[in-house]
Amino acid sequence: MSDFWAKGWVKFAYDPSLAEWVSYALPAARASTSDPAHAEWLDCEGTWFIGVDALPNDAQGRVGQSAPLAGQAVSFIREHYGDLPLHKGQVSVIYPGYPRPRRWENEAATRYRRNRDAAHVDGLRPMGPDRRRRVDEPHAWILGIPLTEASADASPMVLWEGSHHILGSAFRDALRGTPDEALHEVDVTDIYQAARREVFETCPRIELPAVPGEAYLLHRHCLHGVAPWADAATAGPDGRMIAYFRPECTGGVAEWIKTA
Repeated sequence: MSDFWAKGWVKFAYDPSLAEWVSYALPAARASTSDPAHAEWLDCEGTWFIGVDALPNDAQGRVGQSAPLAGQAVSFIREHYGDLPLHKGQVSVIYPGYPRPRRWENEAATRYRRNRDAAHVDGLRPMGPDRRRRVDEPHAWILGIPLTEASADASPMVLWEGSHHILGSAFRDALRGTPDEALHEVDVTDIYQAARREVFETCPRIELPAVPGEAYLLHRHCLHGVAPWADAATAGPDGRMIAYFRPECTGGVAEWIKTA
């Protein structure tokens, strides 16, 4: 845990129990990408399937006839964060040519996606015409589980190591003195953008490719994104597909701003 806390991320080696789970999750995830009910999630001119809540798992992570989600990563999470029920997993798929502009995305946002990997902290959704940000979804942690084989330069996860210290401190400053029940109403846009600039200047950018059977865990305040698909990158017809789990803190934003 000390290494995870220092860096804001940890990668877990190949785990047979997780690889077995992937064998059940992949067909279901593949089916979700062509489900008309999920058509809205195909964006960036067909190069990104966002896939929020697209994996049909239960609260223990079972998909179809699979066992509950288990393995080194899950044991680590339970030991340090407790046992949270799982939402339906995100099925995030990147295809050759990413990034292209998102629907309704302006030129500045497209440039940020291309040059800064669309770096963000999960749960800070832009709202309103001015796209001001509040802590809308206080995720407890972020677990990524690769479902397909892809080359290391096929739009891997990107993170800024140690960024959770800078951003977590900024969020606590922004929310200090606010009653717990009103924390989700506080506009954190300006302090978030200033802290993000500091992260870009001071924290190393890490690319984090992984293969089925491996997994990685990110701290909830870790700045992260997705690298562009390299010209020579390769993957199968399913693209670079990752299942993400991000259950919310039971204590809401008041728990989210804590350091753990």
